[in-house]
Amino acid sequence: METFRKFLEFELISLGENSIRVYTLVTILIIFLITKLILWLIKKALFRKRKFRKLDRGSVYALFQIIRYVIWVIAIGLILESIGVKITVLLAGSAALLVGIGLGLQQTFNDVISGIILLSEQSIKIDDVLDIDGDIVKIQGIGLRTSKALNTDDVSIIIPNSLITTNKVINWSHQTMKTRFRIEVGVAYGSDIDLVIKILEESAFKHPDISDRESTEARLVNFGNSSLDFQVLFFSQNIFRISKVKSDIRRTISQKFVENSIAIPFPQMDLHIKSNGTEIMKKDGQ
Repeated sequence: METFRKFLEFELISLGENSIRVYTLVTILIIFLITKLILWLIKKALFRKRKFRKLDRGSVYALFQIIRYVIWVIAIGLILESIGVKITVLLAGSAALLVGIGLGLQQTFNDVISGIILLSEQSIKIDDVLDIDGDIVKIQGIGLRTSKALNTDDVSIIIPNSLITTNKVINWSHQTMKTRFRIEVGVAYGSDIDLVIKILEESAFKHPDISDRESTEARLVNFGNSSLDFQVLFFSQNIFRISKVKSDIRRTISQKFVENSIAIPFPQMDLHIKSNGTEIMKKDGQ
């Protein structure tokens, strides 16, 4: 027993008045393992709570991330105290350094604060489909500084959190899991309007990803320069792959237009050329 005690008190490194002994490393290891165990238990409890209370995945993830950051901050503080570093003295002595670091890492701190806002507000959650500067992405993870997303080409994108909180972002999944989309098409003047509307609605009905079929509607929206302009509006839950859904519906529309002899006109422009009468008279007199 005496040998074990001497082993634990064996000095590894001496730093001024402080020294790191074997039991210091053991203490750090115990704090690390206890922290991991606490986080594992909290994660299991939260996901079990989600099953019983029907919490969505994004809410559970956001809550766990906040708890995780808080616990790790406490754990790091305990590790520094076990080494002999006084947190209050360290913060007071490095105030000027922290100011300089803060100025140099202003954007990083902005991203971190934005990450805390995203996790606490839960306005954006895991699996939400966002439109950021015209790019459609699906959120896969929200970190303290950056968020991970997947675009429609299955390319993973790392997004700074401040880009989400400071810019205009459309959240297609925020209020409902289905969204209304539209397809625009023009047909030649003289076409049967009722038949065109029927074809547009039937083409949308035919697609398996169209939900709420009673709300699917085709409209004549404008008398264009070269065509009668129509819209077909429909609801779909396949928000992330909506471009594929629209493409399938357009193919069906084109096929039905051909079958019913309905033409999609090319843009047309009439050009009228006026001759200069004076020049013509001169030429005739020669």
